[in-house]
Amino acid sequence: MIRVEPLTFDEGTAIAVQIALPKTNLLAVATATGYIMCGALDVSLLNTRLRNREIIAGRAVGVRTLEELLAAPLEQVTDAAAAVGWHPGIRGRTAIALLLAREKASGKTV
Repeated sequence: MIRVEPLTFDEGTAIAVQIALPKTNLLAVATATGYIMCGALDVSLLNTRLRNREIIAGRAVGVRTLEELLAAPLEQVTDAAAAVGWHPGIRGRTAIALLLAREKASGKTV
């Protein structure tokens, strides 16, 4: 099963995606410029082999639902995410809100 839904924040709208796979769920919440994801995200890969893409992303582990992903502290963030104010420990909801506010100020939205 695939679940896709808009998530409304004061700063704008993000898109949530949940993919139910055998024995696991892939979870992500994305804006026009970045995303947070469950433990399946390979932050090291994004920071090394895909560094030139400057991907703004963060990873939370131990989450099983979209609601938990938003509430959880991010365990790792990419270098590009750190450059926009994310850090390990920032809550998923806060990270997304920061991106949405940044996008709103620049006119870039989903």
